[in-house]
Amino acid sequence: MKKTLYSLLALVLIVAVASCDKKDKPALGDYPTDSNPPDGPLKFYAAFDGTTSNALKNAVDSIKANFPSDNPFTAGAGISGSCVTGVNQKFIKYPSFNTWTASSSMTVSVWFKQDGQTKNNTGGNGPQYIFSLKAAGGYHWSNAVGFFFIEGNNTACAVKSMFVSPSDPANPNSSPSDAWFTWEGGQTIAGLCDNQWHHLALVYDETNSSVKLYVDGVQNPNVKNWGSHGALRLATSKITEYRVGAGPSTGYTTDDWLACSFKGSLDQLRMYGVALSASDIQALYDAHK
Repeated sequence: MKKTLYSLLALVLIVAVASCDKKDKPALGDYPTDSNPPDGPLKFYAAFDGTTSNALKNAVDSIKANFPSDNPFTAGAGISGSCVTGVNQKFIKYPSFNTWTASSSMTVSVWFKQDGQTKNNTGGNGPQYIFSLKAAGGYHWSNAVGFFFIEGNNTACAVKSMFVSPSDPANPNSSPSDAWFTWEGGQTIAGLCDNQWHHLALVYDETNSSVKLYVDGVQNPNVKNWGSHGALRLATSKITEYRVGAGPSTGYTTDDWLACSFKGSLDQLRMYGVALSASDIQALYDAHK
């Protein structure tokens, strides 16, 4: 009898807790999620695919339910579902960043569409940023911990990235040291600015300090190297803002190359804390996701 009573009480308690959970847990909004276990390799994912009237919800990082504080970009038809299209001198702003910056390796994956020559914010030729990690004032000459952009036209488009890490791995406050990984000059890429969707993936592998670029699922033959740098070790504490679609500077009304915004369209922006394999990149491209 006593055992039966305890069982009934336990059942009532479970039902009560479940009911409270349903009442107390608010809906986070209508936005897509990506398959990823807790603390899995995918650290940031903005599909830009929300269907609400709230622009902030439509640009949410669905890994951490991290909403931007500002999304002035317009919505349009993406490679899969919706996308965002850049607005001159504006960008999507996330007030903080997540554990991607503490990763040892990384992969950035994004779909973009650009029609012809990339432009600065006053209409001259210049870069267009996919993202930038804005740094605290005075940390680095670029005002950044890292960024990734394209620059050029459909005949010859450069792809450029830069990341900053402390010179002393044991001291995050030591003087910063930057490294550039670029595909420019004789390594520019044709056909990227033809007003069609293209997939870019930037992969840093700590095991050999290599940086690989994939375009539309295919690895570019020019592999870069970060010496014997090893783990990524970006200065997480120095990042004050994560910007999608603009550089880290504040000279929005000038031709400052560090402030240029993205005028084309962006879709399916992912950041992984691991170096994805060639087959992983190919799968992302084939899936159009």
